Amino acid sequence: MYAIVRAGGRQEKVSVGDMLIIDRVSGEKGATLELQPLLLVDGTTVTSDAGALASVKVRAEVVEEAKGPKITILKYKNKTGYRKRQGHRQKLTRIKVTGIGE
Repeated sequence: MYAIVRAGGRQEKVSVGDMLIIDRVSGEKGATLELQPLLLVDGTTVTSDAGALASVKVRAEVVEEAKGPKITILKYKNKTGYRKRQGHRQKLTRIKVTGIGE
């Protein structure tokens, strides 16, 4: 059994026990959260009806807070002496899917 869920602004394919890295969500380590299912595949049955998916819950547990790779931004204009250097590091959350069901 697996589900396609909306997590952190993207769609992810998850099943029970999977570890995901998504954009940061509020919650401490060990907190539980529910993800919105978009599609559910249970063996031979594929459910994509919004009414049927309203009763399905995909539960996950926050494992840790993490940071993404460092991205360096460099702006430069020729012949004017303008240079600007900036960095960015995205904040992420690692979650573990604990259950798919009602």
